[in-house]
Amino acid sequence: MKKKDLQAVYGVVLIMVGLGVFYRIPAVMEKLHKIEYFANASFLVKTGFYLLGFFVILAGVIKIYNNKFTHHDSSNL
Repeated sequence: MKKKDLQAVYGVVLIMVGLGVFYRIPAVMEKLHKIEYFANASFLVKTGFYLLGFFVILAGVIKIYNNKFTHHDSSNL
């Protein structure tokens, strides 16, 4: 497998992980509400999880975009 193909697969994996974070947030938040220490900061924790998922998806999209639309010519080295 070429490095370019592996980079594309890595981008897709990042997007899937980010979507998995969004999928798991409601279940994790139910468990966190039971912990007294995190009960008062649930909005902050939820916002952090959503930001994490967003940035992981964004990283995957950037990885795929750079892999597909940026051409590196190794003959110019």
